Parts: sequence; C-alpha cells; structure tokens
Amino acid sequence: MPESLPLPKYHQIYLVLKERLAESRYEDHFPGEFALMEEFAAARVTVRHALEKLVREKLITRKPGRGTVVCKHQAGAGGAKAAMQRRSGLLDNLVHVSLGTSARVVSLETIPASGQVAEALALEPGAQVQKAVRVRSTAMGPLSITVTHIPVQVCAPFSETQLSTKPILMLLEEQGLWLGRASQTISARLADAWHAQLLDVPVGSALMSVQRVVRDHTERPIQLLYGLYRPDRYHYEMNLSRVGEVDARVWISTSLNAAFQ
Repeated sequence: MPESLPLPKYHQIYLVLKERLAESRYEDHFPGEFALMEEFAAARVTVRHALEKLVREKLITRKPGRGTVVCKHQAGAGGAKAAMQRRSGLLDNLVHVSLGTSARVVSLETIPASGQVAEALALEPGAQVQKAVRVRSTAMGPLSITVTHIPVQVCAPFSETQLSTKPILMLLEEQGLWLGRASQTISARLADAWHAQLLDVPVGSALMSVQRVVRDHTERPIQLLYGLYRPDRYHYEMNLSRVGEVDARVWISTSLNAAFQ
C-alpha cells in the first residue's frame, strides 16, 4: 500500500476491509490477524486498530476462541439496504435520506449574501440570507457537513431546534412553499483539518462534494447547499436511459437515488 497516501495505514486497511465486507467476500471466513499483517505488510497493532474500527461499526465481532466473525446483517446488506432506501425523484429521495439521520447545528446566522451565493440564488449582492452549518450523522457516526443559504425574503428564519429535528426541505414546505426541482453538481475534494475533525476522518481524506440549488414551482431559487460527504458512508446512484435517433442517441438520467450507511 503506497506510503504516499494521505491516510494512516490502519485507516487504509480499514477501508479495504470494509469494501470487501460490503461485497460479501468474507461470508465464509474472515482472515486472522497474522494473515492480514502479511497481506498489508503491517504491524499487528496497525491491523488491530483497523479491526477495532470495523467492530465499532458493528461490521464484525471479535471473541476469544472464535476469532473474527462477520456480522450476519452485513453479508450482502449493501444492495438490499440501498433498495429499501431508494425513492424516485431527487427531492423525495433527499428528504427520505435526511429522515434516517440526525443533525447537529454547528452554526446559524443571518448574513449578507456573497457574490457567489447571490448569483446562485438570483439575489442582489448583500441581500440577507440565513446560513446554517450542520453535521448529519447515522448510527455509525458522522455522514456529512452541509452549509445551506436561504433568502430571508423566501420564508421566516428557522430556529436551531427546527434545523436539528427536521430536513430543511420539509421546513420549507411547512411554510407553504411548493418545491419544484433541484439541480446539482458532484465532485471531490480533500478534507482539511476542520472538515476532518467534524467528519471523524484523517486530514487529506477524499470527500464527495455536492453543490445543489433547489427551486420552487415558479423556478425561483430558494436554497443553496454546499455539502461534503464521507464516501464510505454515502453513495449516489443514477439510472440512465438512451434517447434520441439512432445516429444521435444520448444518455439521460431517469432517476436519482442516494443511500447511506
């Protein structure tokens, strides 16, 4: 395993083993410590550290005399679990995913919109927006950091209690807004020290980066979101269909689904 990777070696081993567990590659037998030490050219304490992370996430159990055992609910769970969590439509799916998590409000303030925020929300520069920074988590730990901007002219400001108990899209609907559509871009970035601390990952870890603009039924932008997601706990899927004439066919997305662990 390359020493140049910006992750501790135990975390590299943990990620590899977790991926193999998701693929049901250890249903019959999980390798012992010495086999893993040899495979990854790692010290025993390093391997144990990686295994401890898997134990904390309830992916494996370790008992004297029995060795390491894969938790039965994890075998082949990826596909079935994701299928249960999928919904058609980007906005419906986003609400559904949010309901299966908990949110902690890191900061909440009303500020003048920066040029970039104003452009995305079709506002005059300096217009007031409510900015909320939240960390969303599952039972396994932190999942994402989201920074949202909502124009104060769109709806009354939300309280910290509201933002920690309900998805913003539901709060917008409760204020009488009719959600229309959302557009988003997805890329990747590396975790800096602040993001790493909030998401419980090493500095330099790869994160999935999302920018999303939600519009109401009149095409008015009502929310801008910047999100950073742990790729080991969140995945995003699109179904594609071919359309057009034979000599000019293109792929278009027919549904979008998100799922987390």
